Amino acid sequence: MIRECPECRRDVPLGEMACPACRTLIYKEQLAAVTRDAQALEKQGRLGEAREMWNRVLMLLPYDSTQAQWVREHVQTVTTSIQSQAATQNAPAVPAKAQHPWAKRLGPLAPIALVLFKAKGFLLALFKLKSLFSFFAFFWIYVTLFGWRFGAGLAVSILIHELGHFIDIKRRGLPAEMPVFLPGLGAYVKWNALGVTKQQRAQISLAGPLAGWIAAAAFFLAYTYTHDPAWAAVARAGAVLNILNLIPVWILDGSKAIDTLGTVERGALLAATISLGALTWQPVFILVALGIVFRLFTKDKPEREDWSSWLYYVGVLAALAIVLKMAPTVLPHSMMR
Repeated sequence: MIRECPECRRDVPLGEMACPACRTLIYKEQLAAVTRDAQALEKQGRLGEAREMWNRVLMLLPYDSTQAQWVREHVQTVTTSIQSQAATQNAPAVPAKAQHPWAKRLGPLAPIALVLFKAKGFLLALFKLKSLFSFFAFFWIYVTLFGWRFGAGLAVSILIHELGHFIDIKRRGLPAEMPVFLPGLGAYVKWNALGVTKQQRAQISLAGPLAGWIAAAAFFLAYTYTHDPAWAAVARAGAVLNILNLIPVWILDGSKAIDTLGTVERGALLAATISLGALTWQPVFILVALGIVFRLFTKDKPEREDWSSWLYYVGVLAALAIVLKMAPTVLPHSMMR
């Protein structure tokens, strides 16, 4: 018996969990639903039921896939949590006198030590906030290099860009971590693509530059009201950075966004990019165009057309081009005031 791949429509032998041709997961809709149920049960503290749901997820995934590996590790984490809960519930009560034998030795410092001991869970949670700490370091470096207004504005723009990815991933019911910032380099969102198609991955990739455009437009509006050149500089810098992110190569957002476009759509994207570059006279579009030319000759084009992703891609490029065209160029000393 055979089935049809939901992505490329090719025949898939019964028993296969992914299409041999395009690697699309066959049970992607069921995976998304079961994953949401498992996450909801975890939030409610019903860990035993959540573990059963995660095991159902495993049955719908190829054994050697990265998604299956993540689920197996997560099942082990849930199992450890269940065992810890059981051990806590069954632990015998400890007499108050024997709980902290070091209390008398510490004298007046004992209350402080006791609070710190009881707060160890909070401290552990605090260390897990690597996203927050990394952003503070990221923010401090930019402010130190470029001054308060431009540095802070640029850091916030990058934060909004990453939150665009994060929000789009979470609204699809997929597991994701808050953005982590690499001072002086950039940022990323770690997530697991359980049953995600090329089109969905393209839309998630484009959600970052779309959010980046919103940030750039907001800073441009701030400039029009205040006439503060720092906000114009942030708007331009944010627009340039997001356009650079749309170059379809390497690990940039444009690389995954173009994966779902065929030869015709890529040619049309090239024409649109060249047109935007000619209208704005901004050299950054040349880099995007060169990336598209490179991807015209790669052997990764899908068989099905995807003009919706093309429209999304061009729309974000055009929106960023408008900000870049309207925001005035600001000299460095104006930004540092």
